[in-house]
Amino acid sequence: MSDAQSAIRVTGLGAQGDGLAAIDGQTRHIPGALPGEDVAHTTGDTYRLVGSPSAARRDDPLCPHVPQCGGCSVQHMDDDLYRTWKSELLTAALLQRGLSCPLSPMLSVPLRSRRRASLSGEWIDGALRLGFQGRQSHDLEPVTDCAVLRPAIVARIAQLERLAVFVTSRAKPVRVSVLAADNGLDLTIDQRPPKSADRNAATLAELMRAAGAIRLTCADQLVLQVAAPSVLIAGVPVTPPPGAFLQATSETDALLAERVVSGLGKAKRVLDLFCGLGTLSFAIARKARVTAVDSDAALLSALQAATNGAPGLKPVERLRRDLFRDPLSPKELNTADAVVLDPPRAGAAAQCESLARSKVPRIVMVSCNPATLARDLRILVDGGYTLESATPIDQFLFTHHLEAVAFLARR
Repeated sequence: MSDAQSAIRVTGLGAQGDGLAAIDGQTRHIPGALPGEDVAHTTGDTYRLVGSPSAARRDDPLCPHVPQCGGCSVQHMDDDLYRTWKSELLTAALLQRGLSCPLSPMLSVPLRSRRRASLSGEWIDGALRLGFQGRQSHDLEPVTDCAVLRPAIVARIAQLERLAVFVTSRAKPVRVSVLAADNGLDLTIDQRPPKSADRNAATLAELMRAAGAIRLTCADQLVLQVAAPSVLIAGVPVTPPPGAFLQATSETDALLAERVVSGLGKAKRVLDLFCGLGTLSFAIARKARVTAVDSDAALLSALQAATNGAPGLKPVERLRRDLFRDPLSPKELNTADAVVLDPPRAGAAAQCESLARSKVPRIVMVSCNPATLARDLRILVDGGYTLESATPIDQFLFTHHLEAVAFLARR
């Protein structure tokens, strides 16, 4: 059978950016395909493009590792199609819950701005190589360049590999988490170092210097710290605990802060729930009193230490609370003029149930998962809130992951 006879027309895009086509009455997902293109089946779940490519296909890949690397799945789209598809992820999630609202234009971070990376390490031909998992496989794609990571990380890959060899076992793969702090690389490795590393402290220090590393933590054990890592959040220097969660880019911090603060109106007392290191707390504290709530004692301590030395902030109080198991009650919530929530991917259903029974005038919700965001917004709308607007924020470039900020007001 010729390609023309066996060609399958791609008619849409899926939630992960894969092409959608109807084959034998079933919807098939075809990675790398775009609407309007024809593909032919090869083997298994593999298809190849036949005929002319879509006009919405990017002319040249931004990264030499496309399509082998599994980190980016949609670099093949041109900018217009990419922005449209990604914004519609939020629209579709809201519609599934019967919600709609004005959607602001999507905000995006620059290329090569991601400051966090979790690199896989495997022994290949007798050498440890660091990279990302291959697309739809467990094969390692070593990193030589990257369109999304900060150059400060990419330029040190070879040195990071040598450092990882020194402090890990050759018997098994390794995971190296890297944070490009403002003053150097903060490294967390998932293996305990061999005792030989203790006896060769000078060698370890030299390897860290070559890698631009200022702190090394191995399996929750602080191995060596040359300087305390520092990141600037809303103008406040913060030292994150090893392995602490941060937004993927510093630009995201600024975008979220601007959106959140603009949604608070004239609030003078704000509850910042799931506050973490203070990604939003410090920006809010430029205009209002803040009670920062989180379950992680180390993050709250880092937030407090940063607050103590920061000028120009209104009072910032801390409250340690597991908001999943013990959400703030309506009575506790009613002490605030506005509530900000920035929960993990699982969302904050229990806390939103309590908020829905409160009298809080304004709510700003931040989420990295459109599906759980829509679920939680539905709870609030059913409880008497109006969903005023939402803004998609693209911080995980060329993936289906999407951040969003939504504004609500009590009817």
